[in-house]
Amino acid sequence: MSWTVYILECADSSLYTGITRNLPRRLEEHSKGKGAKYTKHRGPFKVVFTEGQDTRGQALKREATIKSMKREDKLGLIGAP
Repeated sequence: MSWTVYILECADSSLYTGITRNLPRRLEEHSKGKGAKYTKHRGPFKVVFTEGQDTRGQALKREATIKSMKREDKLGLIGAP
């Protein structure tokens, strides 16, 4: 699996979904404020979901699907109460 779809729980309890080929590097970028604009001032973060995908296209489709979900459905996906 060369791509990872991930969900971060931000300090304000919001959820951020993204994709990467290198999760540790991407988390470092988010922590330094160099990741996505959305996460720039919302740290610290906790990884609450990861899912492997074989191709970038598959990862982008899964990311779009997750981003279109309601918050309650995302919480169900990550197994949160």
